[in-house]
Amino acid sequence: MASDSLLVPLHVSYIQSLANSTDDLAYHMSAHLRMNAIYWGLTALCTMGRKDALDREEMIEWVMSCWDEEAGAFGAHPGHDAHILSTLSAIQILITHDALDKVDLDRIADFILSLHQPSGTFAGDCWGETDTRFIYIALSALTLTRRIHRLSPDAIERTVRYLRACRNFDGGFGASAGAESHAAQVFVCVAALAILDRIGPVPASSVPNTGKLDAPLDSSIPEHRDTAAESESQDPTSSSDASSPDTAWRLDDPDTLAWWLCERQRPSGGLNGRPEKLEDVCYSFWVLASLAILGRLSWVDAPSVVKFVLSAQDPETGGIADRPGDMVDVFHTHFGIAALALLGYPGLAPLDPAFCMPVDVIERLELRK
Repeated sequence: MASDSLLVPLHVSYIQSLANSTDDLAYHMSAHLRMNAIYWGLTALCTMGRKDALDREEMIEWVMSCWDEEAGAFGAHPGHDAHILSTLSAIQILITHDALDKVDLDRIADFILSLHQPSGTFAGDCWGETDTRFIYIALSALTLTRRIHRLSPDAIERTVRYLRACRNFDGGFGASAGAESHAAQVFVCVAALAILDRIGPVPASSVPNTGKLDAPLDSSIPEHRDTAAESESQDPTSSSDASSPDTAWRLDDPDTLAWWLCERQRPSGGLNGRPEKLEDVCYSFWVLASLAILGRLSWVDAPSVVKFVLSAQDPETGGIADRPGDMVDVFHTHFGIAALALLGYPGLAPLDPAFCMPVDVIERLELRK
């Protein structure tokens, strides 16, 4: 039977139990996600006010065992090659535990900068796969480690132009130029632009989020205009954008994108990643975080999102699934709780939408936008 409240004690126990499943085949089949899983679990615990539920020293020791000395970055598991994704998760874990002094941050920056491509995008590792996800990961990691200054102004402009080229007529963003709009790719592109201060200014009247679930939907939602198509009437890859700060491109027409994001909400209250797809708990975060960054969080029916996320909980073992009735996992547990935190769910700590980390951690780093 679905619960109408967040089952915090069960979710804490579920996350703790994951460390005891080393005899399960699934544990070993998911080794390539281990660093990410620890970040997901730790952040969920912090959001629920139970950071102490996992041993700090054991976690730090395990993270450091994944250091790839040759590359100067982190792999997903001891013995794995370094990758930009596992490196960001390691940084987030160490920052959360105030242990970033254990790593050589300049070597990490060298690794990340070595993955920057002439087009402006980033590769995930030395094998060269590119994706807008890796742009966000690179910018987030460099910012969290206070190494963003090592990206030259020209490099930043090339990256912004690449992000602009990935924007579609519907206002959304894809994994690469010409790729279909997808809510997760929208998040990484919007968050990357936010990190670079390339969004806005957001009009004060368009920032209705109070962090309260009973807040009414914004009555000032404007009539739908295809502002994305208008802004893309010029060649998005043109180098003229980088000629001066005054002409550098900014995402200052977010309404078309916000409309597209709002249309992801299904009758169940859940959100999907693209048209004609099933709702999924993880998209609750990708969509809501993007809307929060854009100052349009109240454009969705928040109580319905909350109801959907809560319906995907396992009332016996804890954990949250992608949708009601499916198997739970730490990925959806984290992003379900993160979505609730963005909506101001009672008892949850505030979460920064751009970095997907506790607000108090981001404020400690003086990075809160």
